[in-house]
Amino acid sequence: MITALDNRASAEFLANILALEVGTEWGPFIPVETGNGVRLDFATIPREDMALQHYAFLVPEEAFDGILGRIKESGVDFAADPQFTKPGEINYHHGGRGVYFMDPAGHGMEVITQPYGADLK
Repeated sequence: MITALDNRASAEFLANILALEVGTEWGPFIPVETGNGVRLDFATIPREDMALQHYAFLVPEEAFDGILGRIKESGVDFAADPQFTKPGEINYHHGGRGVYFMDPAGHGMEVITQPYGADLK
């Protein structure tokens, strides 16, 4: 479960960035299924009950430019690092590309094209 201040807004935001579909609401959840069969269920909770998290998504290299374009189009800040000391940049860690951004609830999101440590093999 991914906590959200507005489950629909957060689900639609991530689905748009990653070019995924928002599923049919069931109970308190708005689902988004990833390409590898993982379903992310977004649930609305009060801000005071929310623990901010970090979510990383491994995507194909050929999908990265579209994702970065949608991040830019959304107007959210992005950076090459999780501390946002390199705003407006991407990174080239692990022999691939990566970027960090925040979702509407304040969760840290990361998109990478190579798994951590891929360049050490």
